[in-house]
Amino acid sequence: MSRERQKPVVGIVMGSDSDFPIMKETSKTLKHFGIPHEVRVISCHRAPAQVIEYARTAQERGLKVIIAGAGGAAHLAGIIAAETTLPVIGVPIGSSPLRGIDALLSTAQMLGGVPVATMAVGKAGAKNSAIFSAQVLSIYDGTLNKKLKRWKTSLEQEVTAKDRAIAQRLK
Repeated sequence: MSRERQKPVVGIVMGSDSDFPIMKETSKTLKHFGIPHEVRVISCHRAPAQVIEYARTAQERGLKVIIAGAGGAAHLAGIIAAETTLPVIGVPIGSSPLRGIDALLSTAQMLGGVPVATMAVGKAGAKNSAIFSAQVLSIYDGTLNKKLKRWKTSLEQEVTAKDRAIAQRLK
């Protein structure tokens, strides 16, 4: 029996295909939690009409959260946040000579009234954007909430095991 593909609830967008090596961490983490998602490359500088259309139709297409990864001037998350009422999470990409500081500031320094939740620069931010999305979605999804709790417990167990291993080496 074929399994029907679930409708995406998280949208992952990036300004360039060169952002994919970072943003694949977002997709990988969402898959870990079983969260259906879509991935798009749309540039607010090279294809602004596509970005606006994406943002304006996201909710009616079933999306509940949008994650936007971009480097340099990093306007993608802000443009999307201006065009939707969905939560928008920005992932600054370190793709410029400034190593992501420009993208971080562009993403974090949004005008009052146009919020973007801003993650760390790079892979950690990409992974955290997926976890943050899962936390937002888990408010209304008990199964997902249980998965997150198990995952957090596994993090604690991992640290405890490493702590014990270090203690043993020091004896």
